Amino acid sequence: MIEQSNHACEVRIEPWGQGDLPLLEKVLGDPKMTEHVGGPESAEKIVERQKRYEQPGSRQFKIIDKATGDAAGWVGYWERTWRGGLVYETGWFVLQEFQGHGIASAATIQAMAAARAEKLHRFVHAFPSVGNAPSNAICRRLGFTLLEACDFEYPPGNFLRCNDWRLDLFGEP
Repeated sequence: MIEQSNHACEVRIEPWGQGDLPLLEKVLGDPKMTEHVGGPESAEKIVERQKRYEQPGSRQFKIIDKATGDAAGWVGYWERTWRGGLVYETGWFVLQEFQGHGIASAATIQAMAAARAEKLHRFVHAFPSVGNAPSNAICRRLGFTLLEACDFEYPPGNFLRCNDWRLDLFGEP
């Protein structure tokens, strides 16, 4: 368990577990929560994702609001091939009632510390939609470098216009 304190909030991240399907359904099954990522996933797809996330070492985490003990969202990172090389990709979702308090930033800082500790890949990329101002602001605030706007396929068959933000894990923390 990794903890991070922020002036606006205090959160911890915990490895995703078997009992976390309801949280995944809230973040990925809600049209409002998924408006910037191509819309909600089907119930079958969410169950499939839950099975992957709950595996040990999945690099997927539940965000816990320390003040209430409530699950506030999800953050994670995973390997992907991008521009001819292996990198990490990261993403996050924070439930609407917890948004605007720095929770996504605090949780992403913790996830990036875990990625950095692996000493496996130098770069992590985030691909928020160009229209997702809050997620783009998080990338900027956390020291990611905006490389370019690009077309990104997610989910398969659906292309989104996204910003490619990159963080150098081996640079200054």
